[in-house]
Amino acid sequence: MRYLCLIYDDESTVSAMPPGASDAFMQEYFSFTDAIRKSGHYLGGEALQPVSTATTVRVRNGRTATTDGPFAETKEQLGGFYLIEARDLNDAIQVAARIPSARMGSVEVRPIMEFDRP
Repeated sequence: MRYLCLIYDDESTVSAMPPGASDAFMQEYFSFTDAIRKSGHYLGGEALQPVSTATTVRVRNGRTATTDGPFAETKEQLGGFYLIEARDLNDAIQVAARIPSARMGSVEVRPIMEFDRP
């Protein structure tokens, strides 16, 4: 079954890390990604640009409106994701718990909706 692991961090905490700490943190991500590739869990994943680059799009009454920034103000911002293959939710949680940001932020695990397509 496929799961999306949405990674939330406080961008100000991550950007305030001293260079050595931020380099070590990124190395943890590289190692984690290598490990889940080898284990067969990895299907895809990306880091996102800072939340300040986001644009929210809404269509109301046929009119498109855009707003700079994210939809909601929160302490933690969506910083990236992994798309994984896991046996079940427990397996997905075990993978998500190893994502480095789970120690300082949070990782939301969501099953992918499978549609029967003609």
